[in-house]
Amino acid sequence: MQYVIIKDAIVEQIESGLLAPRQKLPAERKLAESFNTTRVTLREALSLLESEGRIYREDRRGWFISPQTLRYDPTQTQSFTELAQAQNRTPKIELISAKAIVANKQAATLLNLPPFSDIYRVDRVRYLEQRPVAYVINYIRPELFRHLLDLELSNSLTDIYRQHYDMVYQKVRYRISTSSLFGDISQALRATAGTPAMIIERLNYNQNGELMDGVIEYWRHDAISIESTTELNR
Repeated sequence: MQYVIIKDAIVEQIESGLLAPRQKLPAERKLAESFNTTRVTLREALSLLESEGRIYREDRRGWFISPQTLRYDPTQTQSFTELAQAQNRTPKIELISAKAIVANKQAATLLNLPPFSDIYRVDRVRYLEQRPVAYVINYIRPELFRHLLDLELSNSLTDIYRQHYDMVYQKVRYRISTSSLFGDISQALRATAGTPAMIIERLNYNQNGELMDGVIEYWRHDAISIESTTELNR
C-alpha cells in the first residue's frame, strides 16, 4: 500500500531529525509530486500521520510536524502555566469570554444543577509556544466566587481561587473521551473541522468538600499525553 510507504518515509525523516517540531511540510501538490503519487493517496498517508499525532494541520496554513506532547495528569492540581513551565514549555492563556449566564444544558448536566441556575462561564484558549492547543470552558459556582468576573481571568484560575478566595482543590473527578473539533472551538484552535480531539471533563472540589467548578477541556489530540501515578494500598 503506497500510502503506508509514504507515511513511513515521513516518520523516518521526523525521527532522524530532518523534519523538526513545528516545521511546515511542503504543499500537498509538491509532496505528491515528490512521492510520485496522487493527492488522494498522499492524503491517506497524512491522515494516518495525524491520527498518530505525528503531524497537525492548521486551517488554511497547511501541515506541520507535531512538537513533543505536554505530559498531563488530570488528578494533579497544578495550574496549566505551572505544568507547562515545569516541562520547559512556554505557556499563554487567552481569555475569550467571561459572563454570568443561566446554566445551559452542558453546565446543568456537568454540575447536576436544577433548572434556571445561575453560573459563571469562562472560555479561554491555552497556548504552547504560541500554538493554540486547548479550548477550555469553566462553569463556576457564583455563590462561592463573588465578583470573580471583575478579576483578570487570563491568569490562572487555580491561583485566583487560592489568592482571592482562600480555596484550593482538594478532590478532582475526571473523565476522558475522544471527539472531533468543530465550529467556534476549531476556529479558535486554528484547526480544520473534524480534527481529532481529546476531551477532559473535570469536577473540582475545595478543601470543604464543596463543588467549585466544572471544566471541559478540548485538546488537540497530538498536544498532550495523559500520565498518572497512583500508589496502591497493599
